[in-house]
Amino acid sequence: MIVRQFISWIRNAPASERAEATRSLARAWLVSDLTADDRAAAEGALLMLLDDGSPLVRQAMAEVFARSSYAPAAIIRALSTDQNSVALPVLEHSPLLVDADLVDIVATGDCAAQCAIARRATLPASVCAAIAEVGSPSSALELIENPHAELAPFSWDRIVERHGHLAAIRESMLVLEDLPAATRLTLIAKLSDTLAQFVVARRWLSPDRAARAVGEALDRSTVNIAARSRGDDMRDLMRHLRATEQLTAGLILRALLSGNMELFEQSLVELSGLPLARVSALLDDRGGASLTALLSRAGLPESTHPAFRAALEAAHEIGFIGTVNGAARLRRRMVERVLTRCETSADTAGPLLILLRRFATESAREEASLFCDELMADDVVSARDDLIAA
Repeated sequence: MIVRQFISWIRNAPASERAEATRSLARAWLVSDLTADDRAAAEGALLMLLDDGSPLVRQAMAEVFARSSYAPAAIIRALSTDQNSVALPVLEHSPLLVDADLVDIVATGDCAAQCAIARRATLPASVCAAIAEVGSPSSALELIENPHAELAPFSWDRIVERHGHLAAIRESMLVLEDLPAATRLTLIAKLSDTLAQFVVARRWLSPDRAARAVGEALDRSTVNIAARSRGDDMRDLMRHLRATEQLTAGLILRALLSGNMELFEQSLVELSGLPLARVSALLDDRGGASLTALLSRAGLPESTHPAFRAALEAAHEIGFIGTVNGAARLRRRMVERVLTRCETSADTAGPLLILLRRFATESAREEASLFCDELMADDVVSARDDLIAA
């Protein structure tokens, strides 16, 4: 009886009063102990109100039902495809929308709808993949910043491919501790390309010099990222480097001259197709035919073999780096030893000597920078001690 009176009254009531009455009826549906007849009548009235000409009415319904698991499913589906002022609370919060509903709305909805879905507290991989594939940059950013999103590696890669040129996307992704190493490197590559285009456009560098600077920066970043990678993440990084033709002799030599034996070994595993245990065993024969055979199988140019042999000998003599930061920087002693060995050999190729000399310059500058940082740190400590003593 009450619902019949409500239906009769609401036809001529002002929009604001209809909205408030709809809010009350929706709450009654959720919390009141209605009889079966009254519940059926209430549901019919709510379904009728979906066609109300004022969005205030449907918005009131959406605000009440958005977070409830007991709302009428048909009403939730209708509200989810309404205009944004009505649909967004439902899209962001309703537990009644299944993955297929959300994927369809991502594909057909606008940026605001995609962003609302990307903020959901539970976001399965299939919905994340849809946003990564067709979502706007804003929805991708919401997805990246959502700690509950189940993003698969291919979804990360798709976001980078589509939106990696945008600074906000790059910055949000690069601060993530668990970002896959291959994805992180791709982001850095996009940033490097952007910077290279900028300096070339300003005529600060020629295209060739900019390309070389980008290549060297990417190699440094690769060694840095690899120093923090382990297990499957490292193997995925190796596959990425090989697929993008970045797993070069120069990069592998840089890894070895940084004392990063794990990256060196994993690179040879990827290129040679041999298991890690076999590669490690062959590397133990530092000066013999086994090392030459391994380097040849990995496809590394014969002209680089003496440098790898000298670097491996130096690495075993000097020792390996036990810290992440240490394994990400060229080691000056190793670089200079290899450079000296190669400079005294008449068979050393010119490009290899050029590369080693660049390594020597870089390692010297890094060592000087670290030395200055340590001096400054000592000065700060001394000044603090003097202040305390005074």
